[in-house]
Amino acid sequence: MVIPMTALAHTDYETSPDSELARLIATGDSGAATVVVRRNNQRLFRAAFSILRNRAEAEDAVQEAYARAFAAIEGFDGRAALSTWLTRIAINEALGRRRAAERRRARLDAESVTHMDDYRDKLMRGSLAASTPDAELARNEMRRLMEAAIGELPEDFRLAFVLREVEGLSVEEAAEAMGVPPATVKTRTLRARRRLQEALDPEIKSALTGAFPFAGVDCETLTARVIAAFEAAHTAA
Repeated sequence: MVIPMTALAHTDYETSPDSELARLIATGDSGAATVVVRRNNQRLFRAAFSILRNRAEAEDAVQEAYARAFAAIEGFDGRAALSTWLTRIAINEALGRRRAAERRRARLDAESVTHMDDYRDKLMRGSLAASTPDAELARNEMRRLMEAAIGELPEDFRLAFVLREVEGLSVEEAAEAMGVPPATVKTRTLRARRRLQEALDPEIKSALTGAFPFAGVDCETLTARVIAAFEAAHTAA
């Protein structure tokens, strides 16, 4: 049974700890679920995109990750942050989808190859407002170059780099999300930086904050889909 948001109008979701948000979600509280989804959409999307390199597939993976997470939310023990727990689930979902796609391709054509550059045309447009048309063009070009260079990194390096440098996770959070030791995260991030420095001018580092944006209409659309599925699942239960 879904608990109406009006019945919990007194709840301050934004300041509630992870354990309380998890408890509320387990009861079917769509208000708590909405806050958690909006808070984590960009991080989960970036993690999934760094693996799948396709916007539509990454969004589908994130939506499924939320569904899996909310269905198992009672098992959240609070040892890691809720956002880290969700990120790990999204990574596993994306990896599973990629493995399944690889198996399908292998069955269809044993000699098929993955075209590494296809994803570039599917990147989202930046959500930051430009002060002038020229500034916007320059910013988009820098972002394009950065995203293209990140896309060429080996997968392990790319995921570590996106979580640490683009999303801003700590070494420990990234390690928890990726399921590897912290030392491995440090090594992969360092090697990713070195490769990018060889390919790009150092000043492009400033474009990282705006890379792989997932906000505005995109964020709200995904949130609406996730919450609709969440409410439907709890109504059926």
